[in-house]
Amino acid sequence: MLAGCGASAPLFTSDGRPTTVVQCSASSAWENCTEHARAICGRDIDVLDQTDVDGSHKLLFACKAK
Repeated sequence: MLAGCGASAPLFTSDGRPTTVVQCSASSAWENCTEHARAICGRDIDVLDQTDVDGSHKLLFACKAK
């Protein structure tokens, strides 16, 4: 999922890379969210924030620069 309108998360990192939010079930391990994020990027990620909200994990990340 992408960050929605009105979200307080930044849309871009300070160096201009777009950010993305993935949401996973809180019953799953954080590693599942991290692996999903890596699959989106096709490479490693920079984790910007991790939160537990309303029974789910939310991971804000940016793909590492090529």
